[in-house]
Amino acid sequence: MEFKPSRTLTDYRPYWAECFGVAPFLPTSREEMDALGWDSCDVIIITGDAYVDHPSFGMAVIGRVLEAHGFRVGIIAQPNWQDTSDFMRLGRPNLYFGVAAGNMDSMINRYTADKKIRRDDAYTPDNVGGKRPDRAVIVYSQRCREAFAGVPIVIGSIEASLRRIAHYDYWSEKVRRSILFDAKADMLLYGNAERAIVELSHRMGSGEPIEAVRDIRGTAFILKTRPKGFRIVDESHLPEDREKAVRLIDDDAPSYIELPGYKEVCEDSDLYAHASRILHRETNPHNARPLLQPHGDRLLWLNPPPEPLTTEELDWVFEQPFQRIPHPSYGEARIPAYEMIRHSINIMRGCFGGCTFCSITEHEGRIIQSRSEASILREIESVRDKSPSFTGVISDLGGPTANMWRLGCKDLETESKCRRLSCVYPNICSNLNTDQMPLVSLYRKARETDGVKKVLIASGLRYDLAVQTPEYVKELVTEHVGGYLKIAPEHTETGPLSKMMKPGIGSYDRFKALFDQYSKEAGKEQYLIPYFIAGHPGTTDEDMLNLATWLKSNGFRADQVQTFYPSPMATATAMYHSGRNPLKRVGRSSERVSIVRKGRQRRLHKAFLRYHAPENWPILREALRKMGRTNLIGNGKAHLVPRTQFARPNRRGAKSFRTQHTGLPISPKKPR
Repeated sequence: MEFKPSRTLTDYRPYWAECFGVAPFLPTSREEMDALGWDSCDVIIITGDAYVDHPSFGMAVIGRVLEAHGFRVGIIAQPNWQDTSDFMRLGRPNLYFGVAAGNMDSMINRYTADKKIRRDDAYTPDNVGGKRPDRAVIVYSQRCREAFAGVPIVIGSIEASLRRIAHYDYWSEKVRRSILFDAKADMLLYGNAERAIVELSHRMGSGEPIEAVRDIRGTAFILKTRPKGFRIVDESHLPEDREKAVRLIDDDAPSYIELPGYKEVCEDSDLYAHASRILHRETNPHNARPLLQPHGDRLLWLNPPPEPLTTEELDWVFEQPFQRIPHPSYGEARIPAYEMIRHSINIMRGCFGGCTFCSITEHEGRIIQSRSEASILREIESVRDKSPSFTGVISDLGGPTANMWRLGCKDLETESKCRRLSCVYPNICSNLNTDQMPLVSLYRKARETDGVKKVLIASGLRYDLAVQTPEYVKELVTEHVGGYLKIAPEHTETGPLSKMMKPGIGSYDRFKALFDQYSKEAGKEQYLIPYFIAGHPGTTDEDMLNLATWLKSNGFRADQVQTFYPSPMATATAMYHSGRNPLKRVGRSSERVSIVRKGRQRRLHKAFLRYHAPENWPILREALRKMGRTNLIGNGKAHLVPRTQFARPNRRGAKSFRTQHTGLPISPKKPR
């Protein structure tokens, strides 16, 4: 198996169906197919989101990219999964079904961090919940197989991407096997899949069966036997349990890493943490090796990650003929996720922050992929000219992080060898280019575009990077903050911050000083909105108490609180499940991590964040007494909670803030 250099996205001869031209919207019904003159679709995409033809919606991007290569692509959005009727709506696809849960993981979309059902779904017309099944990729794949036996099934989206190996499932509280096995899919595409989906589609379109396609980066599939011609790097045991490795083939042969098997990681949480560590160290596309994980008598094979798109390729992707509006079949229904981003511009992909609780790096990669300035400005003009609701305000110029555009490693040779999980933790790498002046130039040109009155920055800001270019902070604060700016220190204490791979609170203080200085110079009253997480691995009761006293001394009151949410494949989830720290070498005697599991302790940690709420005072008083901190109980300014339930602490001058909260629970029911 040889991985050839990836072809550029435009270096393909169009598929024969290019003669049908560009569809105003990708068809969602036979009537729309008939209007386009199609007798069938080459590819049918099943998605758990409403169909919004906008570059912020992943399935619209994949559909338009395939269309640009000449393929006829249909979309079945939010089908009724109780039977196969909706899955048969567009007929039998000529090549394959592409199955996705949508822009969000279906379980995170439906359940809160406390496993309570959300009442809403921002990706559904009129914000109605319950329009997609739990574990949507698995359910949709089963229905596709029932509807059209024998049609290949290719799964993707963040739900499949983050379940590509055996993974801890927070909702069932057990380790589940790779989603490939449960979905019975033919192939899984992980990460941003433009390269893989284009290559796969052309090869299948030329008659190559999907089971013969084994050399595309960013893909995973099931094997019956180990591939020949490889040197095995055995990582299936902990270091102290491992016998001396036997080299099966000479050192010049390509290698793959064998991970602990599904059965082993189910039975041994230390092995699970070890496997997580190995996986995350094999995410640099320049040096990552294939991974193999036994699942019973079958083998999961993961090819190395896809090569990042070049600036020219990313421009090409974002400049496809998107309508930038929901499909007309939704009528006047509002889709909140669309309302939020309809006048925003995505300028980059990827994140090199490496926060352990976040899955962006695992999905989009650590190498920043940036659009060109010219392409971004053209999209701003397109929004101005085509959107009837545009009032002159661009709601965001950003991406996973607001201020990583055009940043990256100064030396490609160094980057090709690097296995760091973060370019900015425990400190900013000396090889990282942190100059944000090109972003300042982009902001200014965006503001100067005819018809644009205001450009806001709504994406999360990496403030430890921002202070490296004070002129950037000044530009941001003076021109692009709409009264408040959200940033995410997440905590104040070294213990949890070290497990999150986040900078110390001193970085926040340095940024706040610049923010306040430039706001004052601009004559503006502006505020920082800090985000915090309760119950993250590595957090003790004492850590939360210290955070609460910091909040009180700085006059902050949380309206809503986010408890740590163990999402599939995240490093912090491996900590939560195993109690080990996979940021370091994992062994039987390696570092233990304090974990907040029990409901009462989780409630206590949330209560510390909302120390001012009367309903939290009883649990806080009890905890403070047990911790020997009764000096914080009283009615004075120095106290955290009052002595009695009827006393109200002084609220004067308090500033509210929010956390990364995405919905309120209405039902205590748990998932099956």
